[in-house]
Order: sequence, then structure tokens, then C-alpha cells
Amino acid sequence: MDPAIIQFLAAPFAASLILTGIHTYLGVHVVERGVIFVDLSLAQIAALGATVAMLVPFSGGDPHSPGVYWFSLGFTFIGAAVFSMVHHGQKARIPQEAVIGISYAVASAASILAMSQSTAQGEHLKDMLVGNILAVSWAEVGKTAALYGAVGLFHYIYRKRFLLISMDPDRARAEGVHLRLWDFLFYLSFGFVVTSSVAIAGVLLVFCYLIVPSVAAMIYADRIGVRLAIGWVMGTVVSILGMYFSVLFDLPTGATIVCTFGLVLVLMAAAKPIVARG
Repeated sequence: MDPAIIQFLAAPFAASLILTGIHTYLGVHVVERGVIFVDLSLAQIAALGATVAMLVPFSGGDPHSPGVYWFSLGFTFIGAAVFSMVHHGQKARIPQEAVIGISYAVASAASILAMSQSTAQGEHLKDMLVGNILAVSWAEVGKTAALYGAVGLFHYIYRKRFLLISMDPDRARAEGVHLRLWDFLFYLSFGFVVTSSVAIAGVLLVFCYLIVPSVAAMIYADRIGVRLAIGWVMGTVVSILGMYFSVLFDLPTGATIVCTFGLVLVLMAAAKPIVARG
């Protein structure tokens, strides 16, 4: 590959590695909680916030302005508060996934209404869905790494508590853990990650980085550490392949990585019986 192309892809690839690192970990929690579409819903809520912010004068029409980011983050915090208020146990009267699905549908419809007032509806819709990871700068990579590092440190310090409420909420309740408080802290930290990720990679790619590596890892392992290792390796390999295919065939990078995730997941699932026999 041309050295100039490698240099051009260096920052986007670094961003993809950062996305892989934090989203694979959060994906373990999401899959264990059974709220698979929480990332998609929060990402759509964040995109709605960014869309609304683009219509107000202070943004200047720049989707990467600080005003747009904070507006989007505020919307995400509201979503995090709503999700944490709904019990996620088996005896819940209203399933949390139902609330998540409703939130996604309403946020999507509201985004369409907001975009109808914009002169660049099609382009903004495309960026919101698949993003433009190739446009990421080293400054954005640095800020994103610092933010995700802080979130990762927070989760590492309280890892036992977060894993307990995700994997065994009944035991957490029996031990006197305040589920709603810790759910809110989980979704709050999750909101910080999603808001930044959507601005870089778009809704669909962020969803894939969260869910696909975790699901693929569950095919091969039960232990959390092994699942994280498999997910991180898969995310890294898919990022490399997706960007390579994007350059080779002149395709949109975000959509190419999403499709590569799907292809690699199918291959890993198909290979499981062979690996098991071996």
C-alpha cells in the first residue's frame, strides 16, 4: 500500500482501535444485561441532540463544534436517566428493552423531523448513520483516548460492582446494592462514550463495535477475560480489513467496516464446529 495512504489512514485506524477497546468491554455488560439495542438507542438520542444543535445559531453549522457536542451529551444523559429508572430484572413489569426500543423509534422520528428543517438532509443523515471516520484528526483521537481512558479507569475501579449488577442483579439486590444508582452511573459513563463515538463513527458503526465483538467472543468463551481478548482481536482485525477494502474498492469506510463485521462474525460462527472438533 502507498505510504501516503498509510499515513492518511493512521489517525482513523488509531480511532478504530480506541473504539474497539472501550466498546468491546461495554458490550460484555450490554449483552449480559440483555439490552442489546441500548447502544443503538443512546447513539440515536445523541445524534438527535447533535441534529437539534445544528439548527440553533450557536453551532455555526459545524457538527464538530463544542456546542453541538455538549448539546448531544445532554440528550444522552436524559436517555441514561430514563433507562436507569426502568428495572432490568426478569420480574420487571415493563421490559427495559421495550423502553429502549421506544426511545430509539422516537429519537429516529424526531431526528427526521429536525433534519427536515436543514438544507443538507441527505448528507447529514448519512453522516449520522455511518459517520465519516476518515475525517478524524489526531487532536480528536487524543481527546477521545483521554475521555475513554477516564471512563475505563472508572469502570476498572468499580469493576466488581458493575459486573455484579450486569451478570447477577438478584444477588446484587440481595447484597443491598442500590441498583438504580449504579445503573444510572453505568448508563451515564456509557453516554459519554456513545456521544463521542457517534460524532466520529456514526450510529451503525458504533453499534457494531459494541455488539459484534462481544457476540463473537461468546461463541468461543464464557470467561470475561477470554471474551474481552477475543473481542479486542476481532475488532482490530475487522478495522484493518474494513479500511483496506474501503481503499481497495473505493467504498465508504464506515459502511465497509460494518459489512466486514457481519462477514467476520458469520465466518467465526461457521468455524466454531471445526474448532470444537479440533
